[in-house]
Amino acid sequence: MRVALCQLNTTVGDLAGNAARIVTMAQSARAQGAELAVFPELATCGYPPEDLLVRPEFLRAHERALQQLAKDVPADLPVLLGCVATNETARATGGRPLHNAAAWLFGGKVRIVARKSLLPTYDVFDEGRYFEPWREPARNIVDHGGHRIGVVICEDGWNDEEFFTERQYPIDPVQEVVRAGAEFVVNLSASPWNLGKDAFRGRMVAFAAHRHAVPMLYANLVGGNITLQFDGGSLAVSQNGFAFVPVQWEEALHVVDTGKHSEWRHALVARPAPEMHARAIIQGIRDHAHKFGLPRAVIGLSGGIDSAVVAALAVDALGRDNVVGVAMPSRYSSDHSVEDARALAHNLGIEFHVLPIEPLQDTFEKALQPVFAGTQPGLAEENLQSRTRGALLMAFSNKRGHALLTTGNKSECAVGYCTLYGDTCGALAPVADLWKTEVWELARFLNRDGVRIPIRSIEKPPSAELRPGQLDTDSLPPYHELDPVLKLLVESELSVVDAAARTGMARERVADLFAKIQATEFKRSQYPPTIRVSGRCWEGRCMPISHRYRER
Repeated sequence: MRVALCQLNTTVGDLAGNAARIVTMAQSARAQGAELAVFPELATCGYPPEDLLVRPEFLRAHERALQQLAKDVPADLPVLLGCVATNETARATGGRPLHNAAAWLFGGKVRIVARKSLLPTYDVFDEGRYFEPWREPARNIVDHGGHRIGVVICEDGWNDEEFFTERQYPIDPVQEVVRAGAEFVVNLSASPWNLGKDAFRGRMVAFAAHRHAVPMLYANLVGGNITLQFDGGSLAVSQNGFAFVPVQWEEALHVVDTGKHSEWRHALVARPAPEMHARAIIQGIRDHAHKFGLPRAVIGLSGGIDSAVVAALAVDALGRDNVVGVAMPSRYSSDHSVEDARALAHNLGIEFHVLPIEPLQDTFEKALQPVFAGTQPGLAEENLQSRTRGALLMAFSNKRGHALLTTGNKSECAVGYCTLYGDTCGALAPVADLWKTEVWELARFLNRDGVRIPIRSIEKPPSAELRPGQLDTDSLPPYHELDPVLKLLVESELSVVDAAARTGMARERVADLFAKIQATEFKRSQYPPTIRVSGRCWEGRCMPISHRYRER
């Protein structure tokens, strides 16, 4: 059977826009001789729709859009796509009112042919909040044109007892549809990307093809949805290999012939981490701008590495004419800070402004003198500088209609080395899921074809420049020592003792870092949305803001 895997970029809640894209791609699939067009999970409404699903009018609009879509796609081409469906048994037997489902559109009619059994409720997922799990996955079979097609939805393909050492669920829907006689299995997916997940996904789907001796077809969502980045990477794989090299980070349409799966001989291609980080973040900035309706960006340029990397990525995402850099030196800023910021703006070809904040510092200090009298200058005065910069950037954003991009990294976020309502201001945080050492790696990657980021910005010691001669190492270990410890404490949730043993850092120092992580949860809860590139991003890490647990 000639099957088109339609890798689609949807926008959450844009029922008309998503439908139009589906129709266009289905027409293209038909023109290329496809006998079936397959679209990703929840392609009708976008993923994840979250609490739109509790609005009755949204559900009615979704149903109208689905019925109209069945009339608009080519009448002689079956279309299989993810949608929301009513749980018909909820009133009689209880349970949630909806299913995460797959619809078969053919001849102007809609038929629900599969429902999702395995509903993830971990990390960034909360599907159990809305959907009822399907308890009869063996019924997810479509008979058409002499073919028996097994249909599973995203997580349904992630529970093979022979592939996973630890399983989340008691059943394997892929195994169920194969046992029910599926000639091949189609997975409608919305699998968000993080580093290494595309390679893991490829191994998992290939393992299922070998184990069950049937072709596995995997249609995945592409595009950015604020924090979540979907890489596409749709797959078709048999026991012999992949039908094509997956396409990532853009819409794509692949027509594969399941009757010729013995000819599938391609292998997956691994790409370096900095390249994948760059592509994910560029997509995230671009789709945030287009889907949110703010196509231009402003960035506070300090002359340091973080703001330089964010600016370069923003130019790659939006174009140089849509990015503005603003340097805001204080009385403590070094000469090279403005010089490096200016050099970066020149290299990138972006609009650049210098707005000194010392006069504003003086005004704030004078206004606060009555209540600060008798105290020594300290953190409050340092943070005033950051908050002054935040106020200027937000004013620029309001006046010019530019989205403010926050430049903090994961290392700083972890230990609270940031100022609320200062350098944490912004609409989106592009690199807040990258450790500082990963930011340096990304900077060197961005300079691969020539110097875009000034070398001094990469090589000079990091500093917030909020007091004379300040360096990050005044408060923190060097980042090449700090990041491995933070990664174990935050991403692996290791104990202080185990993290110290793994890294060789003194227990007392590790305990101090963990205390900083615990004490600054309130900052992370107010941080701008972060583009997720790791398997343990702040967006999916649910810790209480206020608690008294301490680990020694």
